[in-house]
Amino acid sequence: MENNTTNTKEKSTGEIKDNPAVKKKVDWSRSLIVASVAGAFGSSFLYGYNLSVVNAPAVFIKKFYNETWERRYNQSMTEQSVTLFWTISVSIFAIGGLVGALIVTPTVKYFGRKRTLLLNNIFAIVAALLMAFSHLAGFMEMMIVGRFIMGIDGGVSLSALPMYLSEISPKQIRGSLGQITAIFICVGVFTGQVLGLPEIFGKESLWPYLFGMIIAPSVLQLVVLPFLPESPRFLLLEKHDPKAAEKAFQTFLGKSDVSYEIEEVLEESRLQRNIQVASIFQLLCDSSKRWQILTVVVTMACYQLCGLNAIWFYTNDIFKGAGLSPEMIPYITLSTGAVEILAAVSSGLVIERVGRRPLLIGGFGLMVLFFIILTVCMTLQDQAIWLRYLSIVCILAIIASFCIGPGGIPFVLTGEFFQQSQRPAAFMIAGIINWLSNFIVGLVFPFIQEGLQSYCFLVFAAVCTAGAIYLFFILPETKNKTLAEINQAFTKKKIPLETREMDQFEAQKKPHGEQEHNFSSTLENGEVKNRIV
Repeated sequence: MENNTTNTKEKSTGEIKDNPAVKKKVDWSRSLIVASVAGAFGSSFLYGYNLSVVNAPAVFIKKFYNETWERRYNQSMTEQSVTLFWTISVSIFAIGGLVGALIVTPTVKYFGRKRTLLLNNIFAIVAALLMAFSHLAGFMEMMIVGRFIMGIDGGVSLSALPMYLSEISPKQIRGSLGQITAIFICVGVFTGQVLGLPEIFGKESLWPYLFGMIIAPSVLQLVVLPFLPESPRFLLLEKHDPKAAEKAFQTFLGKSDVSYEIEEVLEESRLQRNIQVASIFQLLCDSSKRWQILTVVVTMACYQLCGLNAIWFYTNDIFKGAGLSPEMIPYITLSTGAVEILAAVSSGLVIERVGRRPLLIGGFGLMVLFFIILTVCMTLQDQAIWLRYLSIVCILAIIASFCIGPGGIPFVLTGEFFQQSQRPAAFMIAGIINWLSNFIVGLVFPFIQEGLQSYCFLVFAAVCTAGAIYLFFILPETKNKTLAEINQAFTKKKIPLETREMDQFEAQKKPHGEQEHNFSSTLENGEVKNRIV
């Protein structure tokens, strides 16, 4: 009887896996799409929006700072003081992001992934109110504090959202669903550019509304997300609530029989020596994960240090050099946001067919190529007018190259590399590296630009080259692979040749029976077991 039940279950599972029509229905359920969109709209969308929304009203905000200072002290601010306060307003967003990354691990451990996203909206709403009413209240400090709090929201979002998406998605579409984080960052950037146009909110009397608009995505997430389940993995492995986990799987997968998925997660838990949530220190001390951690550090550092900020800095100058009028530049700049969205969506559509590795390495490689061409164009643009137009093409190509791989895949990989108990600490490490690198770029780039001028792109080309080389030799393909298979792939890539030869030599000296016993023990320990997830 038991054998028959097992055979029936395996047969049913095989039919689901082998039948494309059923698989498609299971993979993309309505609840899964709604959870992903609602989660991203109130999280990564706001991060992207706040990256671009400060550009259009910069002149008006600086004027507001000067007026506030003059009203208080009966004298105008010096140009250096205005620049200092504006720099603080922009860069403090990264400091807030670092704080958010530091608090995300205990938060997702205690509240769960979904509740963390919901509670995070408190930061967004408070920040929006502070920034929107700063001009009316006449306190420039409200703008600065609001940017800091908005940074905390971004720091939590960029860890909690990819974690939630990676745990609710089937492995067959894990990469595509994970790219939603990057897609909505791009949509947020584009929305900030559109709303900042002079015809909408990009004028002196209306700029506070740009920051008040932050409330809308937060309210939408607060309305929709409570009706969707928590991460089934969190419910099963950390809350030990199999009934709630089963319901969550049924909702997200759109089917009633989720016994195979439950068994996959339980199998993963049996391979974990400790199901308690690991701290950063515990994760860093785990020698079996050192290459995964290093890969996360490299990808996240390159994500910020690859030079996209430099592209945004030079965009207006390059457009002016091509003969575009200053009045037209804000509208032409929208093309960069549109290219971002198209490239990110294209990456999400092909990532499960092409894989993470080619898109990530290829993206960095293309960035190197176009950085070099852009440097040549900007150096020689006075000798040939057509080089100015080629510079515009290079800018769009660099943005597209970033978005097809480096712009979103690092978040996907962080969710794929680690087991349930280590995932919060891994995302905390990724977040810290992400925001520290962001702050470093903001701090160092002005000096690089002043010293090297257009040759600064070669520095970023070197960073992209180093990242591509590292990933080429170290990163295994994770597409449609289980956690055990990914760990095994890392192990195969990293074991030194001398160690392998010694193991072969020792194996030859051992009796055949002992070899079989050791191999079985290894399988039982889960080190090369590849049945699960």
